[in-house]
Amino acid sequence: MKKISVAIVEDSEVVRLMLQQTIRKSKNFTCVQTYITAEDALKFLPKFSVDIVLMDIHLPGINGIDCIKKLKNKLPDTQFIMCTTSHEDEHIFDALKAGATGYLLKNLKGEELINALHELHEGGSPMSATIARKVVNAFAKPKDEKPQMPVELTAREKELLQLLANGLMYKDIADRLTVSLDTVKKHCGNIYKKLHVSSRSEAINKIFIR
Repeated sequence: MKKISVAIVEDSEVVRLMLQQTIRKSKNFTCVQTYITAEDALKFLPKFSVDIVLMDIHLPGINGIDCIKKLKNKLPDTQFIMCTTSHEDEHIFDALKAGATGYLLKNLKGEELINALHELHEGGSPMSATIARKVVNAFAKPKDEKPQMPVELTAREKELLQLLANGLMYKDIADRLTVSLDTVKKHCGNIYKKLHVSSRSEAINKIFIR
């Protein structure tokens, strides 16, 4: 089975090596490229077929968000996920608008990183719990005005959508609801289809945006 290829753009040597080692220890992923600057990533990444790019925001020179903007058109089949210390609202939404499909904070554990990469590759939009909460809060309606929840969603789908908004990953949701991982994926697929979206962030925006 071919491993899923990952590239890392991170200027901290300690963090870069930690991410690289975690990915290389996993059975389904392999780290094929690492870059210290966005400039190097812009120069070399388009020459390779990479499935996922882990991108820091605070880089010397061009920042990670602008790097994604420039790479997105050149690498339409590549998934970009932020891995950063920044939890500022502006950075979160700018990154998602630029084309990032997920947003992780660097304090995550190795197992959490691998789970997030799995979720990303399977069509999800993994976010650290605090980031997902910020996204929800940014689009939350006043208390006297309820979000417009599509009536065609079942009670279980509404429950699952709320857990997605709270930042839980597929495996955590399966454990919480005492169902199989495949069942969670099937529900998510139905939710995205009914909402005419393709990711967690789009689904959250669809329900909570004003």
